[in-house]
Amino acid sequence: MAKTQTFGDKSKKKAADDYVSVKVIKWYNDENRGTLRASEKLVKVKDVNELATIEL
Repeated sequence: MAKTQTFGDKSKKKAADDYVSVKVIKWYNDENRGTLRASEKLVKVKDVNELATIEL
């Protein structure tokens, strides 16, 4: 049998999030290599002001 569910039906099932997804990138010195390295993480926050308190 063919599927009767469409993409529109799938998107209606998802509840609206009050959160905003933000990619946080932190740069640090790698002492072993002597270069700059980046550590990144995708974080969901309610308010952009919460970014100051996030630890990676």
